Amino acid sequence: MGHFRRAAVLGAGTMGAQIAAHLANAGLEVLLLDVSRQAAAQGVARLRTTRPDPCFVPQVLSRISTGGFDDDAERLRDADWVIEAVIESLEAKQAILAKLAPFIRRDAIVSSNTSGIPLAAIATALPADLRPRWIGTHFFNPPRYLHLLELIPTPETAPAVIEDLTAFADVRLGKGVVVAKDTPGFIANRIGMFAAIRSIELVAAGTFTIEEIDAVTGPILGRPKSATFRTLDLAGVDIAAHVAGDLAARLSPAEGRDAYTPPALLTRMVERGLLGDKTGSGFYRRVKADGGSTILALDPATLEYRPQVAPQLPSLDAARAIADTGARLRALMGGRDRAGDILRATLGLTLRYTAQVAGDIAHDPADIDRAMRWGFGWELGPFETIAAIGEAELAAALGDTPLPVPATRRPAMPRATKPRVVTSNAGASLVDAGDDVLRLEFHSKMNTIGGDAIAMIVAGVAEAERHFRALVIGQDAENFSAGANLMLILLEAQEGNWDEIDAMVRAFQGATSALKHCAVPVVAAPAGLALGGGCEICLHAARVRAAAETYMGLVEVGVGLIPAGGGTREMLLRAIDRSASGDTFPAIQSAFETIGFGKVSTSAPHAEQLGYLRPGDGFTMNRSRVLADATRDALDLAGAGYQAVLPRASVPVPGPDAYATLSLGVHLAYRSGRISEHDARIGRLIARVLTGGDVLHRTTVTEQHLLDLEREAFLTLCGEPRTLERIAYTLKTGKTLRN
Repeated sequence: MGHFRRAAVLGAGTMGAQIAAHLANAGLEVLLLDVSRQAAAQGVARLRTTRPDPCFVPQVLSRISTGGFDDDAERLRDADWVIEAVIESLEAKQAILAKLAPFIRRDAIVSSNTSGIPLAAIATALPADLRPRWIGTHFFNPPRYLHLLELIPTPETAPAVIEDLTAFADVRLGKGVVVAKDTPGFIANRIGMFAAIRSIELVAAGTFTIEEIDAVTGPILGRPKSATFRTLDLAGVDIAAHVAGDLAARLSPAEGRDAYTPPALLTRMVERGLLGDKTGSGFYRRVKADGGSTILALDPATLEYRPQVAPQLPSLDAARAIADTGARLRALMGGRDRAGDILRATLGLTLRYTAQVAGDIAHDPADIDRAMRWGFGWELGPFETIAAIGEAELAAALGDTPLPVPATRRPAMPRATKPRVVTSNAGASLVDAGDDVLRLEFHSKMNTIGGDAIAMIVAGVAEAERHFRALVIGQDAENFSAGANLMLILLEAQEGNWDEIDAMVRAFQGATSALKHCAVPVVAAPAGLALGGGCEICLHAARVRAAAETYMGLVEVGVGLIPAGGGTREMLLRAIDRSASGDTFPAIQSAFETIGFGKVSTSAPHAEQLGYLRPGDGFTMNRSRVLADATRDALDLAGAGYQAVLPRASVPVPGPDAYATLSLGVHLAYRSGRISEHDARIGRLIARVLTGGDVLHRTTVTEQHLLDLEREAFLTLCGEPRTLERIAYTLKTGKTLRN
């Protein structure tokens, strides 16, 4: 893998600035240039208010320096990688590259972030000795969050450039890399825009409504909730019109030019300024009403907005009962109803077109599948979808002869050895991950933690201590764990089964303590959500190897409870350990606020700032590598002679004076209206645990004493009607009730 330490981005617009931010997230020093130093500085300033946040933590912006094309061109000589990201114009890109090429080192990689302009055409502005270092790097917006990076070499691009950039983008930037051919729109935009225009045409013709098409082209197909038209609003209606128009201009009739001509509806919307989220109105418009807000839908005939009409598509309700996405697609595609008609006129035509152009745009059909999964959030790529439906069945549904599905030309990858399942139950499994590492995997809904998962944690520790060198906790799933099974707690509390709840909490505390004191190293590998009990499991691991995009937090306050699986105790211990000066109260107060406000990290580096991760923990940019990296961490710990952590016999607690100070803050927050009365009640209980409970003065306590305080507070709150209201509301809506 090539060594990239410094990068330069040419152009501080929306994409240029966000690419610079993500390079800074990855630890690079970045020079961001624009027409003037002021323009570049404004690009960085916009990053501070851009949502979703392009930065892991605000501090990464310190890695970005700014300058002007004229004043600071000499600074380009320090860059290992120069990325051109000016406006999507061939002439503009050629002009800036020709101007700055003399200042670029001949061993640097030079690339263009273009969404469709031929790389060979742009390259004519470069001197001959830079062209072997020239390549397209098409980031998807927003570059921090979207996994796909299309690399587009020209015939002159050196193979080593492709190899180095692929490896770097994979490991350091966390990207799924697809090498595309230098054709208009490359892979993802070529297919994605074809699909989008088919939907716009149906709406423009009045055949189907916006709501009907979004109902059919969203999660029911294994696609994002934003479906088609909400996605267009997010991306920008004007951007969609530009991309479509550019494809129509660059493609030949034989390549399907007419399929990309922007529909008149799209043009009219751009003329009216109905550009989507950026103007507040697109295919949908959010308006305030009755103290809240409601979302209206566009009438394509009048360009006025009307209340949404819920689609009446019975076959969708039937299809939702089919767990397998491929089986759902097969059932819907053959349906002779409005849902089937929509699917055949959108997805069906897209699949046929993809099969026809695959050889022109990609080196392998599998690359098209990856591009659509990683760039557009499709659960199944086009050829995976064709396989799931069946080529003959799809041809019959479309009334066609069989589709010209190309064969995979890339040599088949060797099949991974299926891990041996050591033991399993409904909530979790223990699998032999190889290399003498045992892995604990959760597999309940949202990987919530109930009795089955707790039992498997305890069994996993015992099994690892007997037969393995290390234990890794994690699975290849969207989320690590959304926390405890709240339904179990609610049912027991409603019945007044306090002994049952007490036993549940004791069992979970016992399981997390077993992880902490395990004789072999335990490494947690969170990705996605690691909330509540899921966060507590991570807090008790010897080390955490998190995905960069990990959203970790002790959120029990939101359901009227406190962390009682050892989470409050661990945050206290970490606060004490951070207090190098000997005064523990500032760090304890910070932990109190983190728990009391249910703070959730927005990235792994942010989780370290909140205290959920320690400086010795690590994070991995590419989440597909997290488990492998966690396994390596576990083996490194084992190889270094890991020693089990013993319970602390003497934990210093600040006592009643600190409790009074924290309680005063709670009282003032309540009096000012910032928190509810029930929040204040919970806050005082958290303060009680963090300061040692009913001690008479600053003193020391055992770890078990702190666990007992946690459990006592948890049981007390389970008896509060307002806590039960919060739990019921969250289970019903997925949201938080502040009663």
